Amino acid sequence: MSDPSDRLRLRVVTPRRSLVDADVESVSLPGIDGQIGILPGHRPMMSALGRGAIEYRYGGRDESHEVEGGYAEIHPNRVLVFTRLAE
Repeated sequence: MSDPSDRLRLRVVTPRRSLVDADVESVSLPGIDGQIGILPGHRPMMSALGRGAIEYRYGGRDESHEVEGGYAEIHPNRVLVFTRLAE
């Protein structure tokens, strides 16, 4: 059984729906200045997002969604993303 402290709660919200709401192992976000890698225990920060892929490791497999803009609120144990899906 895994330790809860080695997970992040990832929530990705778009104008139309909640896209992701899961405990994940890692997250990579498309920041406006490049990719932002996030692991449990990351220092708190806010970031604007550009166009690219939100990638995350969930249940031992990699998942991704193409997004366009928005922002992310990052905490040591959770990541909240408001964005739009890319066309």
